[in-house]
Amino acid sequence: MATEASTSSPSSWPAVAGAVVLLTAAISLLLTAFAWPSVRSSVHDVPIAVAGPAAAVEQLSGALNQRLPDAFEITEVADTAAAEQLIRDREVYGAIDVSSGTPQVITASAASAAVAQTLQSVATGLSQAQGNSTAQGTGTAQGTGTAQSAVRDLAALPADDPRGAGLAAGALPLVMGGLLAALLLTRLVRGSARRVTGALAFAITGGLAVAAILQFWFGSLNGSYPANAGAIALSIAAIALSILGLESLLGYAGFGLGGVAMMLIGNPLSGTATAPEMLPGWSGTLGQLLPPGAGGQLLRSTAFFDGGGATHSVIVLVSWLALGVGLCLVGGLRARLPKTHTVRPVSVA
Repeated sequence: MATEASTSSPSSWPAVAGAVVLLTAAISLLLTAFAWPSVRSSVHDVPIAVAGPAAAVEQLSGALNQRLPDAFEITEVADTAAAEQLIRDREVYGAIDVSSGTPQVITASAASAAVAQTLQSVATGLSQAQGNSTAQGTGTAQGTGTAQSAVRDLAALPADDPRGAGLAAGALPLVMGGLLAALLLTRLVRGSARRVTGALAFAITGGLAVAAILQFWFGSLNGSYPANAGAIALSIAAIALSILGLESLLGYAGFGLGGVAMMLIGNPLSGTATAPEMLPGWSGTLGQLLPPGAGGQLLRSTAFFDGGGATHSVIVLVSWLALGVGLCLVGGLRARLPKTHTVRPVSVA
C-alpha cells in the first residue's frame, strides 16, 4: 500500500518561494525586535540628582547639560541625605554631590550597572576638569595634581555577580515560563477555573524555584527571599494569565498575539539589561507597561531597595493579571453559552 508521502504530489515552486520569503521576514523581524533596542541604546533623560548649594548646583547642572546634552534629567536637592533618599526610593539612578566643595559621585549599580558606569565616567571628567582648572589657577602644567572625584556605590550588586548578569539573563526565562505555562495548560487542562488555578499555582512554585536559584545558587539577588519570590511569581502569573485569557477569547490567534506581545515586544523593551531610559525613543516607556519590563523593575526593587519604587510595577503586573483572569472568565462563559441557551424547535400540530 502506498504511503501518504509517496502518493502526495510535491509542493509547487511558488509555494517553496513563499515559504522562503515568510522565513526571511520572520528572521528579520526577530533580529529587529531583539537587536534594535541594544544597538540604539544611549543615555538620554536618565534621572539623577545634584546636591549642594544652589549656586554650585546650577553651575554643575549647566556644565553637565553642555557636556552631555539631553543625557540627564536633573533633580536639584539641598544636601547629601536628600540625594541618597531619592536613590533609595528609585526616583533617580545616582547623584553628584557638591555640598562639600569637591564633587562626589553616588551611584546605584543595582539599579543599573550601565548608568553607574556612565556616572563613573562623569566622575573622571569632573576630576580632569577640576585638575585643569587648578593647574591654570596656579600656573602649573595642566593635569598636574589632578584629584580623583570620589565614587560611592550606595546600592551595589552582589559580590558573586558584580555585573548583574543573572538578573539580566533571568528576564527571558520568565517570559518563556509564562508562555510554556499557557501552552501546556491550554493543551492539557479543560475548564477556565482550573486553568487559572493551574497558572497561579505554577507562578508560586516557579517564583520560589527561580528566586532560590538566582539568590542562593548564583548569588545574583540580595534582600528578602520571600519578597523576591513574590515578585517573580507575580511576573509569571501576569504573563501566563494574560496569554491564557487571550487564547480563551480568540483561540490560537490569541495565543499568538500574546506570545508576540510578551516575547517580541515586552522582552526586548524590558530594559532589564541596562535601564528603560537608555532605550531609544518611547520604547522604554512602552516596555514598562508590559509584564517583562515591570517584572524586572519590581525584582530590582525587592532585591536591592527594600521595595522602593515598586508601586508602578505592581500596578502594571496586577492589571495584566486581572485582565487575563477576566478574559478567561469571559471565554469560559462564552463557551458554555450555546449549551444553556439552545433554541428548541416548535412543533406544529
